[in-house]
Amino acid sequence: MAQVRFGVSLDEDVLKELDQFVLDNHLPNRSQAIRHLVENRAVDKKWKENDVVSGAIVLLFDHHKGDVGVRMNEIQHQFYKEILSAQHFHLDHDNCLEIIAVKGNANRLTDLANQLIGLKGIIHGKLVTSKMI
Repeated sequence: MAQVRFGVSLDEDVLKELDQFVLDNHLPNRSQAIRHLVENRAVDKKWKENDVVSGAIVLLFDHHKGDVGVRMNEIQHQFYKEILSAQHFHLDHDNCLEIIAVKGNANRLTDLANQLIGLKGIIHGKLVTSKMI
């Protein structure tokens, strides 16, 4: 896709915020910061409009606690159309990391993530949102 140059006028304090954003995110320049912010806004919009989107659900859990693995599988079977793939990693003797690649309507993916993250035994969970290209 061709890049287009354009000028932007900003208040001085907004420009300082942009420059700080560049530094905080280790971006090479202001253009990349603006691109990053616009892309994130587009992703947020698609999720709010319940478009078909993609993402990943990341779960950290102790597989020795209760029947968390069984309950995770039961929930995932209810969402088999939305789950593209799942990877399971053994971090140490007790703790596992599961990454579930998902695609579907935003509301359905959010529901799936909330059900999984809310399970007793999940130490940490997060839905990482993206969009369809």
